[in-house]
Amino acid sequence: MIIQCPHCGTKNRVKPTPTGVPRCSVCHTTLPWIVDAEPSAFEQEIIASVPVLVDFWAPWCGPCRMVSPLVEGMGRDNAGHLKVVKLNVDDAPEISRRYSVQGIPLLVVIRDGREADRLVGAAPIEQLREWLAPHLKAASEPASTVRSANPRSS
Repeated sequence: MIIQCPHCGTKNRVKPTPTGVPRCSVCHTTLPWIVDAEPSAFEQEIIASVPVLVDFWAPWCGPCRMVSPLVEGMGRDNAGHLKVVKLNVDDAPEISRRYSVQGIPLLVVIRDGREADRLVGAAPIEQLREWLAPHLKAASEPASTVRSANPRSS
């Protein structure tokens, strides 16, 4: 996965990792960790040292298209303290069944590999922040750093 640094613009290659948070290979700014997960990589992506916010969505879902930019914004605003994993339910029926997805958008917080909370439906940003805040507070200890594997990759 390639993440562009919001500070210096460097493109950083970041691999799924269960520890640390990604930082820019050049300026060392904490990078927003937002991933469009393939079903085959989902299990790897949801294991992290910070809370993981999984966005179960579909391209045909109007409310999903409204919530998605808010979720991505929360990922950028909480860089180093939150990982956002987006999963298209149409591409992942097995995972959708495992998480009992019955309505979308569905946001699930995963902490230490287990579901900690869920929120179904489109909610305004204030409600999303209020819902997520206790999970971020519980994880407020700084995580170790994961350096980019390949600076300036495209």
